[in-house]
Amino acid sequence: METGITRDGAIELLRTHNKEPFHLQHALTVEAVMRYMANELGFQDEADFWAMAGLLHDLDFEEYPEQHCIACVQMMRDAGITEELIHAVCSHGYGLGSDVEPEHQMEKVLYATDELTGLIGAAAKMRPSRSCTDMELQSLKKKYKDKKFAAGCSRDVIARGAGMLEWELDDLLTKTLAAMAATEDTIRQEMQEMGI
Repeated sequence: METGITRDGAIELLRTHNKEPFHLQHALTVEAVMRYMANELGFQDEADFWAMAGLLHDLDFEEYPEQHCIACVQMMRDAGITEELIHAVCSHGYGLGSDVEPEHQMEKVLYATDELTGLIGAAAKMRPSRSCTDMELQSLKKKYKDKKFAAGCSRDVIARGAGMLEWELDDLLTKTLAAMAATEDTIRQEMQEMGI
């Protein structure tokens, strides 16, 4: 599965269109979660592709929130990115402005985990450790059930994503929490190296 862009090129493209540290951290987080999931689910050969979809999934969100998953198409084509990767990126906004439906396992994982990483990240900030490495599933489930907590993270999208994958919600929560806990230090270090 070809991406048509190197990771350095993708980082440069991302930073051209995203200045907010929160958005850059979210991109790196979803990239790491997608790579982790690829390796855990038996798609090791596709891990770079999965990660690239995660890295670029919100490419247009900061500049064009009303055209999210639409404006990015031309940005990515101009950068030489493959149609396969463009489809993957756009599919995570299915039903939320994009009519590109997640078809492949990777696209369903991206759809399911995008909002959830935001919720887990918000929950981690509330902890004394400010980390998800010591967060337990029960604690996460309480935050998930509290509709006022991280209200911008759509529980409907998360639940729909679990359904697409034919996973129990607890399985999706457990896997995503494990992915974020395993990659948290790496992301923090990369943010420092990028001067963010």
